[in-house]
Amino acid sequence: MSPKNTVCLWYVGDALEAANFYAQTFPDSSVGAVHRAPGDYPDGKEGDVLLVEFTVAGVACVGLNGGPHFQHSEAFSFQIATDDQAETDRLWNAIVGNGGQESACGWCKDRWGISWQITPRILLQAIANSDRSAAQRAFEAMMQMVKIDVATIEAAVKNAG
Repeated sequence: MSPKNTVCLWYVGDALEAANFYAQTFPDSSVGAVHRAPGDYPDGKEGDVLLVEFTVAGVACVGLNGGPHFQHSEAFSFQIATDDQAETDRLWNAIVGNGGQESACGWCKDRWGISWQITPRILLQAIANSDRSAAQRAFEAMMQMVKIDVATIEAAVKNAG
């Protein structure tokens, strides 16, 4: 039985490749059913991969090979909470090193144009800190970063001076 709500992501013929990459990269991720077009359509032929069901970090998704008509934007992103610098580095490097690109404040984009926030839990906790001064220091430190550096965030929270 399919979930009631599924994220649908648009690809230009390579939804299966993207789904396989996500399944290999992120914990609690997998590729499910692959559906082929029952007939020709504007950007494909009968038998081409049309839809791919997959899960990214527990989130149900479907990849639609819809063609070049629509592009992804930063208005949608996956936010992946990491437990430490090693996990942050591994996921960041997997995305950027596989044809993706760096952005700012822990954001990057994969080679298919999907935006990702690789966000250490310590950053989320620091920004929500009840000590507003510590939260502000952590926020200001983050604003200077590309990939998030856990040690720098921890130091910003501790540095009251």
